[in-house]
Amino acid sequence: MELTILIGALVVLTALAFVYGRRRALIKVGGNRRALHSMPNYHGWFVAIWCGLPAVILLVLWLLLRTTILEGFIEDALGPELANTAAAMKSAMIDDVRALTAGEQIAREPTPLLLEAAERYASLKSTADAAVLVIGLVVAGFGLGLAWRRVGPKLRARNNVEALVRVVLFLCSMVAIITTIGIVLSVLFESMRFFSYVPFWDFLFGVQWSPQMAIRTDQVGSSGAFGIIPLFVGTLYITVIALLIAMPIGLLSAIYMAEYASRRVRDVVKPILEILAGVPTVVYGFFAALTVAPALRDAGASLGLGISSESALAAGVVMGIMIIPFISSLADDAIVAVPRSLREGAYALGATKAETVVNVVIPAALSGIVASFLLAVSRAIGETMIVVMAAGLTANLTANPLDSMTTVTVQIVTLLVGDQEFDSPKTLAAFALGLVLFVATLVLNVVALHVSRKYREQYE
Repeated sequence: MELTILIGALVVLTALAFVYGRRRALIKVGGNRRALHSMPNYHGWFVAIWCGLPAVILLVLWLLLRTTILEGFIEDALGPELANTAAAMKSAMIDDVRALTAGEQIAREPTPLLLEAAERYASLKSTADAAVLVIGLVVAGFGLGLAWRRVGPKLRARNNVEALVRVVLFLCSMVAIITTIGIVLSVLFESMRFFSYVPFWDFLFGVQWSPQMAIRTDQVGSSGAFGIIPLFVGTLYITVIALLIAMPIGLLSAIYMAEYASRRVRDVVKPILEILAGVPTVVYGFFAALTVAPALRDAGASLGLGISSESALAAGVVMGIMIIPFISSLADDAIVAVPRSLREGAYALGATKAETVVNVVIPAALSGIVASFLLAVSRAIGETMIVVMAAGLTANLTANPLDSMTTVTVQIVTLLVGDQEFDSPKTLAAFALGLVLFVATLVLNVVALHVSRKYREQYE
């Protein structure tokens, strides 16, 4: 309740600080805006920022540290009861105290000590929130007074506000970098734990994938088989099938929409085509499992071919349909970006429409087209649901697209489904697979960037 009051009070104070800061700047110069270094609105923002920002920082710090501090309050309230208690029991007692404080029921009969601790915890929590409320309002008032005194004709309010905006934008841009670093480090550390159980080269070049631990010693998985080759081959196989479907259809549809379609047709066809990009992948999985796979199996039976109900061909075809919009949209943008003067120059030399497209437009847009292909490859490699529902879970090292296969992403999901203990090679293998997948997509992105820079055409 106190935190809600603090947030509401900060919103009101900040709004009033903006209004009165702006008004004070005008009063200082008698209404003559030209006498101010910065516009009155900048003075208002200057006062509002100094009023609200320090209190917001205090509030954020309290929210980050609140759980740790309050747990310390609970431990103090329980006192010596926790001295000789196991770690798991300590956590359970702390949860019981929180539940009792919130008025919830607990699994056991509350002891007098728990009730006393809950009462003391509630009092301490209320006191701490009230203290944060008072301190926050004091800090906001102090910042308001400090900024209020500085408002005047010579105050460089615009410089100060824009400097703060630059800092905020920099911090926002750092979020992506910090997140990426965190992902890489978390995957890397767990992968190093996995490689302490399984040799790196056995994992990278092994041809058997059987992560489960067998009961008998004569089984393949008695000590676990963690060769990634079947998964990697399955991933590449299904991706190649998808690209054989998506690349020609996507590129040709982009050429049609950019060069041949009328305005009315383009306005209708392009949005419909891009709707495919927004369809959830589980829907494509249902389509593959219930429509495409049975159709391929029946067609194969009529031709005397034995096609599995779960095949790499079915998954690849549906995945190719899924990534068509990625290629079509990006390639279309690249083709449309080619200057009209190049087309008119080709027509002036006597080239036909088709010759202009093939010999002038496509080479000029090559960097964007190649980038769309590589983006589609990354999208296909990371796909999971279609493969789970249409290609199966079996790690099968084969060159026959009519057999079932699996991919790296599918095995990551399989290994992490359910309650897992992160101290066995079976579970840690998911992180090693994730590391391989991360490196593969990183290489593809680097190649895409290199190709885009190498073949980029710049026009005035």
